Amino acid sequence: MNTEELKTFICLCKVKNFTLAAEQMYIAQSTVTNRIVELEKDVGKKLFDRASKKVILTEEGRIFLKYAERILELQDTSIAEMNAVSAYRQKIAVGSVNATYESFVKPVLDRCLHEADDVAVKVVIGHSMNLIQMLQDNVLDMAFSSIPLKRAGFECIEYDADRLALVIGKGYNRYKDGVDEEGLKNMSYLMCDFLSEIGEFIRSLFPADHVFKLEVDNSSKLLPYLEEGLGYSFMPYKMVKDKIEAGVLEEVPLIGFKSLKVTTYLIYRQNYDPMTFLKYAPKN
Repeated sequence: MNTEELKTFICLCKVKNFTLAAEQMYIAQSTVTNRIVELEKDVGKKLFDRASKKVILTEEGRIFLKYAERILELQDTSIAEMNAVSAYRQKIAVGSVNATYESFVKPVLDRCLHEADDVAVKVVIGHSMNLIQMLQDNVLDMAFSSIPLKRAGFECIEYDADRLALVIGKGYNRYKDGVDEEGLKNMSYLMCDFLSEIGEFIRSLFPADHVFKLEVDNSSKLLPYLEEGLGYSFMPYKMVKDKIEAGVLEEVPLIGFKSLKVTTYLIYRQNYDPMTFLKYAPKN
């Protein structure tokens, strides 16, 4: 198994056609075929069902795909780190869910970039499960996650507590006196798929077959639409606190039910000192 075989495998997974894969990789179709044959020999499994002009991943192929992508990602990361050996005395790789990035990580990053000329920082913003996997793959040094990790070799602490606030652009709120669960179902709701318990909580407030006006995977993407009054959404309070205080957004009171408390966990390897990054946190 080599890098070129893995790259060819991933390309073929995307285009599902040997001819197209060859064109995209600027190689002969026979080379694509030979690489896949050799890869299947190496792993001892059939990775594709070859039907007509399209190729379809087998169950084994689907499992192998995520590991092939991770192998190449780790290779690229290792090469990049080796090439980056330079004037930087420290390298920090930190991951964060989007809400925590906006409310906490970004201010720390800003101060770090302004004050530490000898520190190189890599920031990954994503869903908690992806960040935890990157921690376990040694791609990240530390991560702020909405999901805890209980595994030997890692420290996991409750770092921050927040709550969800139902908000809309100032002047667009039709529920000045508040909204109950029944009224919520009739709202023009903009859904952010937070995953984890946050997403589960929000979806539990609506019928199983409910269709949201808009669904996105990143809470920051919702802010412009909320400010324009195009709908309501639950957002981490600390993420929208400044906009509420500035009169850009307005919080809707909840009647008869409570919002979800949101816990942010700081996860890092036991041999890593998170203060390498956290020491740049702005002083209140």
